Amino acid sequence: MKKMLLIEPKNLEPSRKDFEVIGVFNPGIVKFNDEYLMIARVAERVKQDDPEHYLVPHYVHGKGMQIIKLPKNSPDYDYSDSRIIKNHQKNYLTSISHFRIVRSKDGLNFDFSNNEFIMPSGIYEEYGIEDPRITQIEDKYYITYSAVSSCGINVSLKVTKDFINFTQFGNILHSDNKDCVIFPEKINDKYYALHRPSISQFGKLDIWTAESNNLINWGNHKIMLDARVTYTESSRVGSGAVPILTDRGWLEIYHSADIHDHYHLTAMLLDKDDPNKILMKSKQVLIQPTEDYERNGFVKDVVFSCGLIKEEDEIIIYYGVCDERIACAKLTIDEIWENMEVL
Repeated sequence: MKKMLLIEPKNLEPSRKDFEVIGVFNPGIVKFNDEYLMIARVAERVKQDDPEHYLVPHYVHGKGMQIIKLPKNSPDYDYSDSRIIKNHQKNYLTSISHFRIVRSKDGLNFDFSNNEFIMPSGIYEEYGIEDPRITQIEDKYYITYSAVSSCGINVSLKVTKDFINFTQFGNILHSDNKDCVIFPEKINDKYYALHRPSISQFGKLDIWTAESNNLINWGNHKIMLDARVTYTESSRVGSGAVPILTDRGWLEIYHSADIHDHYHLTAMLLDKDDPNKILMKSKQVLIQPTEDYERNGFVKDVVFSCGLIKEEDEIIIYYGVCDERIACAKLTIDEIWENMEVL
């Protein structure tokens, strides 16, 4: 396996002068017009130049991007988490994410100079848009992502043919939900997706499957209990890259995290005719934080994938590190099989 750091916040300009880029991570990726086309999540925060207030960005439908001033010394606000400001009435994210479309000829060197933006819109994207996955079905590209707002986290869908014009379909699954990825072809005349509902006081954070006839309306939700890893502690799992069809079945690269929010990537093989049936799983961690750029950042010890490219016998997994940067890992498909065991 060969790892490479590809993109850092310093490679990007902010979307406006009073913002600063604090992270570029968790990208979706496809081959498009003989190029590697990436949709990267870009997190920005307001430059903090007010000594008495914390400045928080959020999108207001019909008004655009707005900045809220929260008093720093008020006991009504909890500033202990660098990501979330908590209040008894309403919580706020300290940053807001949008998407940028970038391209590369070699899959390693990406050009951000064109500034192709996809910005939040509508009431369900008040706190930003996150973690895109891109699935090609015939000549269309289906982009699932997390829409974040005071209404919760929802799975939303955009569809495009050219990555210039997008059709917005809004929320396609029940709230709260995230980590949704659509399979790239029908299985027994049905479309399938993986997703990760939030928990009640009874459930756990597990991967589920869903079925659809039209890619918009989803039902017949089933839990994938066997997706949870057993070789190490796991408090939650979630789908990652778009599944790829191999001669053995559907290969899915996904993430697992422990109670300390330390992430790693792992793999499972699904039956080609029944994606609820797991045939094999990684017997050890596939990709874990080992490099300094994977261990230290906005959050520590995080590797999180939303996309990969298969080229002959090689897999290139693109992943976010520490909610701050983008890296990739190249490995052969045989390396993945060697680390898997039959259930």
